[in-house]
Amino acid sequence: MSAQLQPGPSYDHCISAGLHLRRARERLQLTYRDVEHATYELAMRRGRSEFVIHISRLAEIENRGVTPSLHKLYSLSIIYHLDPLEVMNWYGVPVSDHFREGANYAGAATHPAAPPTRLRVPIRFDPGFNPARTDYLTRMVESWGYLEAGLPNRQAKYFFAYVGLEDHTMEPLIRAGSLLQVDPKKQQIENCGWKNEYERPIYFVDVRDGYRCAWCLRDGDRLILQPHPLSSSPPQSLRCPDEAQLIGQVVGVAMRLDGA
Repeated sequence: MSAQLQPGPSYDHCISAGLHLRRARERLQLTYRDVEHATYELAMRRGRSEFVIHISRLAEIENRGVTPSLHKLYSLSIIYHLDPLEVMNWYGVPVSDHFREGANYAGAATHPAAPPTRLRVPIRFDPGFNPARTDYLTRMVESWGYLEAGLPNRQAKYFFAYVGLEDHTMEPLIRAGSLLQVDPKKQQIENCGWKNEYERPIYFVDVRDGYRCAWCLRDGDRLILQPHPLSSSPPQSLRCPDEAQLIGQVVGVAMRLDGA
C-alpha cells in the first residue's frame, strides 16, 4: 500500500526518487495519460490490477514523496526501461547490500542463502603487490569496483548457505555462523582418498527437518552424516533420497575466528 511521508530525511529521499522518475518519464516524452494507459496494458497482461497507476497517483509519486507499491514500482521500471533494483535504491532500499547485511543475521538453523547481486572486488593493485607473499591486502588495493554476480539466462555455478548459530556439527573446522559456498555439480560422495580432515570433502545436505553441513559416507541406500570428532553433535544415518538429499559439496567458507 502506498504511503505519504512527512518532511524529514525519508521524505527528502522519496522526493528525490520522484524527481528521478519524472525525469525518466520526460526523457521518453511520455505524458501522465501515456503512463496510465501503459500500466493498464501491463495489468491486463499480468492479470493483476495492482500494476495500474492512475494519473493522480503518478503525480503524487513524482511531486509529493509518495512511495509506490512494489507492483507500481515494477510498472514504472518496465515503462521507463529502468533497473528496478536501482529504483528501489532511490527509495533507500539498498538491494545490492542484502548479501553483506544478511551475514549479520545467520539464524539458529543451517539454511541456504540467496546469492549476492553484485560483488565488490579489487580492480587495481599497488605495483609492488606480490601474490606469492603474505601481505595486508587492503593496503595493496588501489581501487575497488563492482562485479555483477549473475548473468541473464545463465544458471549460477554456486549457491550459498549459512551454518546456523546453533549448528556445531563441524566445529572447530567450520564454526557456527559461517558462510558456505556450495557447488551443486559435485554430487559424488568420496568415502576415502583424502590425506587429512582439511582435504576431506564436506557436503551440504537437505534433510526433512532442515539442512546439514557435514562429512558424508555412503552405506548402500543410507547416507551417513559424520560430525567433526571434536564436536558434541551425534552422527546421523538417513535413507537417501527419502530422508536426505545431497545438495552439493562445500567448496568455500567465510568464517570468523573470534566468535563474534
